Amino acid sequence: MKRLIFFLFPAIFIACSDGDLQIETIDFDAEEVQFCGTTATTATTIFFKISSDEALILKLQNGLLKNEASAGTLSSTVPGQSQLTYRIFSGNVDKDYFCGDIPPGTPVVNEEIEASAGEVLITTVRSASDTTAFEHNIQLSGISLVNEQGERITDLSINDFGTITTVSN
Repeated sequence: MKRLIFFLFPAIFIACSDGDLQIETIDFDAEEVQFCGTTATTATTIFFKISSDEALILKLQNGLLKNEASAGTLSSTVPGQSQLTYRIFSGNVDKDYFCGDIPPGTPVVNEEIEASAGEVLITTVRSASDTTAFEHNIQLSGISLVNEQGERITDLSINDFGTITTVSN
């Protein structure tokens, strides 16, 4: 009986598989929010963060940014009202990739994953240093990124997207 347990015990651990599920941490905390143009306006809806060969792209619903302090936190659902996309490229990417009239041929998008759930939360306050400027703090909540194989590729630690400043005319 002891010999049987001796042989079965290792076989149990060898036979168990985690299904090769890979959970990555997507970390854009150190990256600045970027957008096309020199200044963001309330009409700007595409924002992105770049980390060498990866990008996190946020497309806000129209009218979400306003040049007025919000009474609370504004919410936009993902993917229904706003979209969040994670891309992995074949090489380093820069702002010109997103802002050019025609996207360059390289780097190539190796993988693109749309968020399947979550919320974008925006709180707007008047700037303390410029009374014509408004600061929009963008937070992400409950974001779920799942690849084509059904594997979750994030640990859902994406929370702070960044702050955008707009100026009223």
